Amino acid sequence: MMIEMRIYECAPGRLPALQERFANHTLGFFKRYGIEPVGFWTTLVGRNNHELTYLLKWKDMADREAKWNAFQADPEWIARRAESEADKPIIVRVENQFFAPAAFFPAGLVG
Repeated sequence: MMIEMRIYECAPGRLPALQERFANHTLGFFKRYGIEPVGFWTTLVGRNNHELTYLLKWKDMADREAKWNAFQADPEWIARRAESEADKPIIVRVENQFFAPAAFFPAGLVG
């Protein structure tokens, strides 16, 4: 099992548009492709309060690559993403990291 952390830095004022896109579209596509979210957070205090951070759970990197690539190539997803950014871009920068469980921590505590 591995966890991917993704941080989306939004253009000023565009975080609500990103949250709406997740609620109304992205989560449905995640379900369609078997992508398992662990949780979503917005930044209250930190380097930037225009961020959405979320965690995804994967079996391994091959699982991640197959599901993520299929999701990203979905023509319906591409159209929905383009619609949501028709007026102006939402995301300025994406950062992601991959984590493996530490040997001393019980793996069953996540998901």
